[in-house]
Amino acid sequence: MKSFIPWVGGKGKLLWILNKLAPERYNRFIDVFGGSGTVTMNRPIQPGCMEVYNDFNGNLTNLFCCVKNRPMALLKELGFLPLNTRDDFNVLYKFFNRDEFTDDYLREEMELTEILLKPPDAEAIRTLMLERAPRGDIRRAADYFKMIRYSFSGSAKSFGGKPCDIRRFFHLIWECSRRLANVVIENKDFEDLIRQYDRGDAYIYCDPPYFEAECYEVGFPKENHQRLHDVLLTCQGYVMVSYNYCDYISELYKEFYIFRTVRPNSMSQKAGSEYEEAIITNYDPRRATWQLSLENLLGDDSDSRYELMHEPGNPLKQTNHTKIMEEFK
Repeated sequence: MKSFIPWVGGKGKLLWILNKLAPERYNRFIDVFGGSGTVTMNRPIQPGCMEVYNDFNGNLTNLFCCVKNRPMALLKELGFLPLNTRDDFNVLYKFFNRDEFTDDYLREEMELTEILLKPPDAEAIRTLMLERAPRGDIRRAADYFKMIRYSFSGSAKSFGGKPCDIRRFFHLIWECSRRLANVVIENKDFEDLIRQYDRGDAYIYCDPPYFEAECYEVGFPKENHQRLHDVLLTCQGYVMVSYNYCDYISELYKEFYIFRTVRPNSMSQKAGSEYEEAIITNYDPRRATWQLSLENLLGDDSDSRYELMHEPGNPLKQTNHTKIMEEFK
């Protein structure tokens, strides 16, 4: 599922390894640095499993609350309503009354009047930068959405106009609003959130701003990287962290398992440029050698796309597999 916003550091290209190395069983999923929501919205729904999306950016969490709870009001504030034609109204009516809504449906039914969003003015941007949005603030959500849509790579820093197709937006709002229906949306400091939701059956996923990266809207000084490590070191639940692969992070997380992989570097203009990523866990996510996985049967070679770079002496968190193997010793 694609998010309704572009976002710096989005994890769409790493979902394959995040899912592969995730724990098998847990009863609560905590997305500590939620960003675009890609990881939360693309994980399989498990009955009875609590899901929490958090981000320290108040404007972002307000936008998510409005998409979840007030999609119609958000469309109106964005200027998509009132609609220009009777056909536009019919599409919108069917949109909110159908159980399923797809791009194919839109193409088959009718064409919507072309509507282009206007970029936010300087005053709106300045207000967004200085204040946090209260939950459910539709006007601020609409302004922030436009700011993201008109910024380079969703950075909300450099701007360049580009059209927004209302039909595509309807589809994304529909899918994301439904997917977020039972997700708890929080706007808290990462340490407070982790301590609040940490349990033995929790899966805590962290995608913090990368070390010494300057492309994020919300700053993350070096002491915050240390503070994040320190709180994760004490967690009862399963922990996974995605980071840029570098010496500082490798040394900081030496008590954890560290895997390395590469992905295409979308921020580089050089063809074929790649970016090194670290996937860090407090448990051993590797499958037992005596298990024949479905991927092996199908000839999947994804194991060759990542490698274990560091293994701690003692896992901070034991998996069911670890306990079973110890019983056989």
